[in-house]
Amino acid sequence: MHERLEALGEPARLRIARILAERPLSVGLVAERAGLRQPQATKHLQRLERAGLVTSHRTGNRRIYALEPGPLRELAGLLEGLAGQAREHRGSFDAYAASLAAETRAADRERWADERSFAFTRVLDAQRETVWRHLTEPGLLARWWTPDDLAVTEAVLEARPGGRAVLAYRDAADTSGADGVVGRAEGVVDEAVPGERIAFRLSPLLPGGGVAFTGHYGFALEDAGGGTRLRVRLRITDSTVASADFVAGIGLGWDQALDRLAATVGGTPSDTPRSTK
Repeated sequence: MHERLEALGEPARLRIARILAERPLSVGLVAERAGLRQPQATKHLQRLERAGLVTSHRTGNRRIYALEPGPLRELAGLLEGLAGQAREHRGSFDAYAASLAAETRAADRERWADERSFAFTRVLDAQRETVWRHLTEPGLLARWWTPDDLAVTEAVLEARPGGRAVLAYRDAADTSGADGVVGRAEGVVDEAVPGERIAFRLSPLLPGGGVAFTGHYGFALEDAGGGTRLRVRLRITDSTVASADFVAGIGLGWDQALDRLAATVGGTPSDTPRSTK
């Protein structure tokens, strides 16, 4: 398969394949239609033949080449499979790219995103005690507290005023640790009422160690039938120009993280994340 892709990757050979798709032709006619000298056309045709993409036979003093449809169908199947896989994963990538472009345009001054707020709601199929544990116990917190393409390396949310709030993560595909920690946020807990609410500040760190912005978070838990309604609110302060990529990922990232929490404890997404400028 690789040899066939490589053979068609050369522009002249791809042009020859398109010509032969119309009908089998002699070397001379291929050369004429492709705008090549005959020795060049012969060399390219031989390369395509070695890759199994064309076959030939001699008729009198001419050699006739024909395109092979079977290998092309196999290539088409491979490429369509790749395209299908790519389509499955492009949604969030494209959404983030669009958000990043918009936020980058908006980030034209310091404090550009201050007082921007977000709100999310999930109804979880678990008692408040269980949900609270998933919000405050490091091992359980690490199961859900990142977007889909990231994996937690450290998660701390100490349920007491003055307690630490820490989130560090790596690329989920980086199983060898080649990239190391690709993001870290640090902060402090302001309020904690077990089973009811926790409020904290968390600041993503820029590559140089500075603060991108300060996020003021509030998690509130309420009974909802036999489960728990979790409300998450976030307000931004101290935003820097360099924080555009962080702000761009908030809506999508928290939506994915809370969906993972719902799947972890049991439940379904409820409401749409809202952003208020």
